[in-house]
Amino acid sequence: MQPRSDREPFLSVVIPLFREEQHLEKVVARIREAVDPLQQSWELILVDDGSPDGTWKKIRRLSEEHANLHGVRLSRNFGKEAALCAGLERAAGKAVVVMDGDLQHPPDLIPEMVRLWRDGGADVVEAVKDHRGRESAVNRLGSHLFYAVLNLLAGYDLKNTSDFKLLDRRVVQAWLSMGERNLFFRGMVAWLGYRREEVRFRVPERVAGTSGFSLARLVRLAITAISSFSSITLHGVTLLGGIFLVFAVVLGVQTVVNKASGEAVSGFTTVILLQLIIGSMLMISLGVIGEYIARIFNEVKQRPRYLVRDETGDSGDR
Repeated sequence: MQPRSDREPFLSVVIPLFREEQHLEKVVARIREAVDPLQQSWELILVDDGSPDGTWKKIRRLSEEHANLHGVRLSRNFGKEAALCAGLERAAGKAVVVMDGDLQHPPDLIPEMVRLWRDGGADVVEAVKDHRGRESAVNRLGSHLFYAVLNLLAGYDLKNTSDFKLLDRRVVQAWLSMGERNLFFRGMVAWLGYRREEVRFRVPERVAGTSGFSLARLVRLAITAISSFSSITLHGVTLLGGIFLVFAVVLGVQTVVNKASGEAVSGFTTVILLQLIIGSMLMISLGVIGEYIARIFNEVKQRPRYLVRDETGDSGDR
């Protein structure tokens, strides 16, 4: 969906939401406190990613109170990346700020991000974490491991980066022109390039509730990111096959020599171990190849990234 031609605000703020009913009013108030002093026209786009609670009802009520607030409800939970896409497709601002709806992305940073974009000439302003805040040891370790692997395989150093970004209009248009269905917002923005600036922040506590990102979702996002931005793992399968081929040739020559010299001995344990190693490597290799095939399958189907159930201001809004 293209931005609406009847509104061209200076700034758009896009927030994907999932189970954020408890604190949504506080989030909107904090954003208004940060953006209103800029004395520029702006809009707030809230995307409800199929929340099972009353998030959509709260969005509808807030849209009646604030003329510059636009709400979108997806038909089901498509995931944060798809919700971000829905918001970006509707954002009409000359610059677009993307942030989370739990106040762990401080709205107070928005004026500085706008300054770096407007006065500093940056096309992308990224909020980078000085401190990750309170999180479990498992999540912290998993995050470090993921960024290290992504940097090794794809060459993108996204450590301590976040989805809290300001994007110039041309960057938004470039992002929207990328047609893949397997979305990884942070990596796609990194791939685009453009001139960048950073602002640093410490992650505060969530204003309420718990994160909607489970460990399983984080793992799926990591797999999507790695398979979308690097094919080295496929080349690794080929390399692994070459290593085993060399090993097999060496072992074969040794076996023939031992047989010819009459020194061949029974090697039941060795054979079993070799079969287990080779078998497991084959299964892992097939799994890696299957993951890429699954991505191709999803792209070829050309299904929409998301479906919209309701939008505030539509005649069918309910």
